[in-house]
Amino acid sequence: MIDFDKMDGLAPGIVQDARTGEVLMLGFLNPVSYAKTLESGFVTFWSRTRQKLWMKGETSGNRLRVISASTDCDNDTLLFRVEVEGDGLVCHQGTVSCFTRPLPLGPASQTADKKEESGG
Repeated sequence: MIDFDKMDGLAPGIVQDARTGEVLMLGFLNPVSYAKTLESGFVTFWSRTRQKLWMKGETSGNRLRVISASTDCDNDTLLFRVEVEGDGLVCHQGTVSCFTRPLPLGPASQTADKKEESGG
């Protein structure tokens, strides 16, 4: 059972490409959108801004067909492994993933990056 109470009726839904493992997007589900996702086989979110159900790709054709679903250890976050229909551009800005903007990190992460590059 998904714990929708922790976030006032919502649970984050992470969407991952089942083939590549790339994280494509994050959306929110409520009990109704979760049930619709299970029923239809396509990820359906709750739009917080529009206050309505929203099947990703219903207008663009880039629907997210659920291959598998799991929850985290607290049952308050969902992970959907999907196959993207259409041209594969999931983000509304025309990219495959919504996660395309690198953030600068502090010195500790730069040290870790250098170790990784050197094979250490």
